[in-house]
Amino acid sequence: MKAVMITYDQAHHERILNLLDHLNCRGFTSWPQVQGRGSKTGEPHYGSHAWPSMSSAILTIVPDERAQSLLDGLQAIDEETPRLGLRAFTWNIENSI
Repeated sequence: MKAVMITYDQAHHERILNLLDHLNCRGFTSWPQVQGRGSKTGEPHYGSHAWPSMSSAILTIVPDERAQSLLDGLQAIDEETPRLGLRAFTWNIENSI
């Protein structure tokens, strides 16, 4: 199993939910408003007057064989609008109940 952490501009929310549904990634936890700044490019997402946009985050646990398809779909979304911002990474899950 893999944990996939996805942080993204709120404008991507519906597309990411659709991707999760399409790949049958049913369970997830979502944080609708998080603040952050990308490590490579893009503008900060602080929800302030100067930087009004906000980010969201989703954490989902998926079978190993589904993780790469999810990352590939997320990369495609990011490449369509790279200035909005979308990042994802995985952790190995050792045990779960």
